[in-house]
Amino acid sequence: LAAIHAFLKVGTALIFSEDKIIEYRDSLYASLEEDGLPANVKEASLAYGDLIAAHILAWADTDFYKQTRTYPKYTIQEGTAFWKPTPPDYMEGIEPHWNKIRTLVLATADQFEPAPPYPVDMSKDSPFYQELIEVYELGEKIDGSTEATEIASFWDCNPYVSHHRGHAMFATKKITPGGHWIGITKIAAKQAQSNMDESINAYARVSIALFDGFISCWNTKWNTLIVRPETIINEFIDETWLPLLQTPPFPEYTSGHSVISRASAVALTDIYGDNFSFADTTEEVYGLGVRSYDSFIAASEEAAVSRLYGGIHYRRAIDEGVKQGDAVGKFLVEKLKTLK
Repeated sequence: LAAIHAFLKVGTALIFSEDKIIEYRDSLYASLEEDGLPANVKEASLAYGDLIAAHILAWADTDFYKQTRTYPKYTIQEGTAFWKPTPPDYMEGIEPHWNKIRTLVLATADQFEPAPPYPVDMSKDSPFYQELIEVYELGEKIDGSTEATEIASFWDCNPYVSHHRGHAMFATKKITPGGHWIGITKIAAKQAQSNMDESINAYARVSIALFDGFISCWNTKWNTLIVRPETIINEFIDETWLPLLQTPPFPEYTSGHSVISRASAVALTDIYGDNFSFADTTEEVYGLGVRSYDSFIAASEEAAVSRLYGGIHYRRAIDEGVKQGDAVGKFLVEKLKTLK
């Protein structure tokens, strides 16, 4: 009870769904009382949970997040090579100062920097152009009936998909990339019949892999500032071309899905093993069905390549992102000791 209370109190302080957390908390505590939980045990447990929550929130308050809220927004750079906001919403760049947030296990945000991206070069024999054409031609071939489309949609994980109908604009909300891997963690814990301690361990390690993985990736993104395929294809090849997925509002290199999926998969593999087959039902509630995998690594590889199918990443960002995430995940496994 103390652990649950601390978790709920921290959650209430940090996110914007306080009403749902409070509703769950009140329902849980009422059921515990009905089941005969002694009043003195409840009181002591809640008091200890309050102490833990206060300690966590005080520590979180020093992670430099608040300071980044005061920093200037990204200023668009002149030149073909640099990332620019994309239609239809032309959203400003998300979290250009994310690399200043304190990491949890990594020593620094740049501890595992990937190989540099290919220079943006529109010469037809350049590596960049070859990868650009791959994205363009794949996008021309993909339609709603292909498995590539299913994979791209399943791993889209866009928490804010905008829609435009004439002058009206609205958005549909889905799960985030990190939320998808927390969902997979839940599936694994239930399938393995993990007890409470084992489940908490799995959630904690995957959460830390996600946290540090995103910071590592965002450090790379906002230092390389690589242009997205949609922008440069529209400018030089086909002004009407659109990717299958909406282009995210931040630079291209490396692929965030590739980094955090691999880091999460490495963390889960360390807990549940290499050949852990599972059915991923995480996106079923959004009408995207169920996909099955023979391992967490296999799932992470599909998540990574989904960004190529979606038309929003070049292959190098995916491949190097996988390596980056692998390094983050393995470092976490080596350094983070959560069980005695």
